[in-house]
Amino acid sequence: MTELIDSSIEFALVAIFLCFVYELVFLARPRLLKAKKRLAEQNIEGMSEADKRHLWAQIDQLALLPDWLKTAKSCFLPAIIVLACFKLLVVEDGIDLPLYLVISVFVSGVFALYDVLMLKPLRRSIQQQLGQNSGDEQQPKRWYEKELPSVEHSKSFFPIFLVVFVLRSFVIEPFQIPSESMVPTLEVGDFILVNKYTYGIRLPIIKHKVIEINQPKRGDVMVFFPPEASGNPKQYYIKRVIGLPGDTVFYENNILYINGEAQKQTDRKRFAEYEDFTEHLGEVKHQTREWLVDRRTEQGQIIRATINMNEPVTVPSGHYFMMGDNRDNSNDSRSWGTVPEENIVGKAFAIWMHLRLPSLPSFSRVGGIE
Repeated sequence: MTELIDSSIEFALVAIFLCFVYELVFLARPRLLKAKKRLAEQNIEGMSEADKRHLWAQIDQLALLPDWLKTAKSCFLPAIIVLACFKLLVVEDGIDLPLYLVISVFVSGVFALYDVLMLKPLRRSIQQQLGQNSGDEQQPKRWYEKELPSVEHSKSFFPIFLVVFVLRSFVIEPFQIPSESMVPTLEVGDFILVNKYTYGIRLPIIKHKVIEINQPKRGDVMVFFPPEASGNPKQYYIKRVIGLPGDTVFYENNILYINGEAQKQTDRKRFAEYEDFTEHLGEVKHQTREWLVDRRTEQGQIIRATINMNEPVTVPSGHYFMMGDNRDNSNDSRSWGTVPEENIVGKAFAIWMHLRLPSLPSFSRVGGIE
């Protein structure tokens, strides 16, 4: 299902892009040149009204788009919107928004630049001809004096796409909590903000770090991509940094050991099926949950009350050991290993809204993330 939707979106994007290129390069410029030539050959001031109407009718014929192009534009644009919304709202792994943002910035910028360099000079030349020939610069603009809708939209959306792209790629990115792996710190439906530069400036898409700033610290809540060898889908994960490069991590019987030292646990609160407590990771204190009973998921899978590690793990250089605060309901480094530094997305630092349909948005959880 996911691959089919991705392929459909990509096909529709390529198709609509080719339609716009064809319209701009192979229709707009040639027909503007023809309109300019027709107007230059005529003495509009000396023409009768009937001859003028005949001339305008001939020139207006140049503006007609092929039926197949109009059909393609009217089909592919709605298809892209519907497919993208469906994938964003229904399919678990969502859409590759960074990639689509890069494409949007590039395409809208190219269309706007092509208009400035190639089409705008022709429109200005036609306006000068009309002013010289008719003496009436106040007459309503005809099609050959106006920007194409694709160009007009590109110029309008390009700065918006660019600002969103820069903010989302290098400054702050919003993120929604999709699972219970970080309960009680983060709940399903929390909308959080991720600092994209605290661990260094990275190039979008290729994720190569170009400016070094800080390194992750033990206790940070970090957004990242799981290792490729894990077999997990390529989507954002959020966990807590437990082990730094060189650390030895072990987890057994609900106790976390770092470099052979058991991490302190305080303020235990017991409920019917689980206990919440404060775990101390050096100077960082955070809420953690451990389950007292086995549970069954909606798919019928049994989740054991305690997820132990078979043996201690030494974190390799340039890697980090990640664990969820909901220790017995988290798919993390205990299952698929450490996270390489190049997979880091950023540091989660604040909750700005909570929304879980069909409930209304709530701001009671707004605040920093510990």
